[in-house]
Amino acid sequence: MIRVLAYLAIILIGLCISPFFDGMNGYLYLAFWDYEVEMGVVTAIVGLILFYCLLQIVEWCLVLFLNLILSSRLLPEKWRKKAARKHTLIGALALAEEDWPVAEKAMAKGAEKGEIPSLNLLAAARAAQHQNDPVSRDGYLLEAEKEPMAVNAVGTTRTRYLLQQGDLTSAREQLDKLSPSSKSKLPVLRLAIELYQAQSDFNSLKLLLPVIKKRQLLTETAFTELSVATNHALLISATENSEQELEKVWHWLSRGERKEMGNIALYCVGLNRFERKDEALKLLMKQLKHSPSAEIFAGLGELLVPSDLDERELIFSMEKKHGQDINFQILLAKLHHQNKEYRRAMECWKEVCQIQPTKSHWLALGETQEHLGEQNSAIQSYRHAIKAD
Repeated sequence: MIRVLAYLAIILIGLCISPFFDGMNGYLYLAFWDYEVEMGVVTAIVGLILFYCLLQIVEWCLVLFLNLILSSRLLPEKWRKKAARKHTLIGALALAEEDWPVAEKAMAKGAEKGEIPSLNLLAAARAAQHQNDPVSRDGYLLEAEKEPMAVNAVGTTRTRYLLQQGDLTSAREQLDKLSPSSKSKLPVLRLAIELYQAQSDFNSLKLLLPVIKKRQLLTETAFTELSVATNHALLISATENSEQELEKVWHWLSRGERKEMGNIALYCVGLNRFERKDEALKLLMKQLKHSPSAEIFAGLGELLVPSDLDERELIFSMEKKHGQDINFQILLAKLHHQNKEYRRAMECWKEVCQIQPTKSHWLALGETQEHLGEQNSAIQSYRHAIKAD
């Protein structure tokens, strides 16, 4: 634009000063083959400027013509891309509104000529998942997987959808392809935690616990609960399997975990099952003297029989010290019931029901009252048990 204005200014200046050169005798003679041209200098200059302007106009027209031809050939492609952006916007709004049918249709159309087709396909798969349409969902995921950079995202998404669908076997196959480890992304680790728990694969979960703690994937409280639940499940499973498996799991635990009361109690129950009762009672009685807990009381309640006189005598002697502990009262009630001292067992169960009126406690009280012939009281206890359920 500036160049055109400069040319226009030159022309106007030439027109303004040309009268002053009218009386001058400048003369120009041009000969080209059989053509001869005679003109004044001023006329030649003006003609040259006009010729240049005409040439510039021709150039502009030619460029404009070429642009029109090229744009007309690419016009359908531009229309498709514009339509894809429109469909993507409609799909995004539908996802926000949770209008899944509209979202799936719009995102699928937007993927055809979209800038990021894999993103559209993943969104369409999400919409199909919410509509319980696994066939369409898997089709979208297969198309999205063709993009090399989207392979891991598609694998994570497919695993999550299979887990939501309840197909744990297929979900595990997909998760194994992702190989959860310390280098995995947080969504993969979260899926691993959920899937391992759903499959009760506590061995794999145990291996993953250090990574979960290092990456701070869970809060401290949640991690502690998960760790405790995993260790307990491993010990219970090992007890049902074999003595060698129980020892393997026990030594798999860290030194700190082997000092936890719940793990000690479960380990002792396992030892008792494999005819190592003396070793189990020795360990439990040691913990009872130094740091009694609800888990130790529960473990002793499972192991002790009327013939364990020394251990029972020691426990009865601790009644004054731990008489207010509900878990100790439960242990006493079980021991009195084994000795057929139903009256004392009933007193213990009554105290337990006053503090913790659960169904199992009311049932135990009712059973004890039946042994004493107190049928009306037993019926009342059973009614309380029904209400507590």
